[in-house]
Amino acid sequence: MKSTFKLIRRFAKILLFSVIILFVINILLLIFVFYRSTSNAGGWDAAERIGTELAETESGSYTLSEEGETILQQRNAWAILIGDRTGDVIWHSENLPGGIPLHYSASDISYYTRGYIEDYPTTTAARGDDLILMGYPKDMYWKHMWPTFDYQLVAKIPQLILLFAAVNFFVIILIYFISTSGVLKSIKPIVGGIQDLPEGKEVYIKEKGMLSDLAAALNSVSEKLRRQERELKKKETARANWISGVSHDIRTPLSMVMGYAGQLEESTELSEEDKRKASIIRRQSLRIKKLVNDLNLASKLEYNMQILHMQPVNLIAIARQSVVEHMNADLDEKYPMEWNTIEDLEPCMIDGDKELLVRAVNNLIDNSQAHNPKGCHISVGVQAVADAYHIIVEDDGIGITDEKLKNLRNTPHYMMNDHGTAEPRHGLGLLIVQQIVAAHGGTVTFDHGSHRGFVATLIFPAK
Repeated sequence: MKSTFKLIRRFAKILLFSVIILFVINILLLIFVFYRSTSNAGGWDAAERIGTELAETESGSYTLSEEGETILQQRNAWAILIGDRTGDVIWHSENLPGGIPLHYSASDISYYTRGYIEDYPTTTAARGDDLILMGYPKDMYWKHMWPTFDYQLVAKIPQLILLFAAVNFFVIILIYFISTSGVLKSIKPIVGGIQDLPEGKEVYIKEKGMLSDLAAALNSVSEKLRRQERELKKKETARANWISGVSHDIRTPLSMVMGYAGQLEESTELSEEDKRKASIIRRQSLRIKKLVNDLNLASKLEYNMQILHMQPVNLIAIARQSVVEHMNADLDEKYPMEWNTIEDLEPCMIDGDKELLVRAVNNLIDNSQAHNPKGCHISVGVQAVADAYHIIVEDDGIGITDEKLKNLRNTPHYMMNDHGTAEPRHGLGLLIVQQIVAAHGGTVTFDHGSHRGFVATLIFPAK
């Protein structure tokens, strides 16, 4: 809708600008035309010049100079001189047309001065007490016989011009809206359809009107997107089901492998070397099991297939539980834990899935341990910052390179080499952390730690 109004405003601005430009151009053109047509004073100055070029001889006759003859020839005009006392024509040019009177009364002079003689437009000029009357071709001038206007009308000319301009502008606008109403009526649903496409809404526009081809193309695009979306959902569902099925099928044989490996590890009949190999099999099987579980959980979270058991939970208790579990499991004390939370911090309550939240914090601690096989200190803390709660997990281990940190921030599922080995390791643990926090309306940030190591911050909006 906003785009339609914007289009209308743009058309209106173009129309207004065009009207103003056309108005100015027409005024300038009108001034130019009138200036050209009145630059010779309508022939009045020519009559005056004829009067000055007409000379009286000693015998009482009149002669016209060469300059005067040139004036008449250039205008294809004729001229007469009317005597003041008698009203008779006392001189005339040689090209005087037939039918031109040779005697004029005062009333004749009054009429012919402002009008025509035998349809010839005339101009006059005084020569002493006598009168020069000059006639022109019938198609050379048009004369207004009664050039008299009401004074109030002349005084109101500025207001009349504004009135005429306003009426004309209104008529132009009316014509514009009438002529473009069909276009706007066709554009409105098309604009609405284009706006609906990014939102995933189904779009169908009636294919009629002057923009029917565009409507048909938009309907085709919408149908293609719907078809692609359906195919993508089928593929996503098939992928999730396949991962879930494989995970289920792997669990049983993997449990048997782990069970037998554990028995061999505790057997008294095997050598120490065989027990060590059995221990490696059991630990690697446990790693495979965890990886399969992570892959299954990541798939469910990605396609919103994981059921969230939402209830009020305290993030302080969540983080403390994870810390305690890892402290109890760290029998060799290679990863001493530090609880970095102020004692009088009020409960940080959110609505969340307790099991998944504990899993997120556990994954961060496991990540620090996995990347620091020689051991490191791990700090876990909870903070209340503005309108959010932060769970911060930081270690002082080997840290992370800028390149890997960039990949971690910009790609949801990255590939990273284990320390110097050629075997790639999937970052499923951190991916799951991001997915769990996102499912709770939060975000995750990764950065270099303050002690050279790695730090991850889970940010949850406060209730």
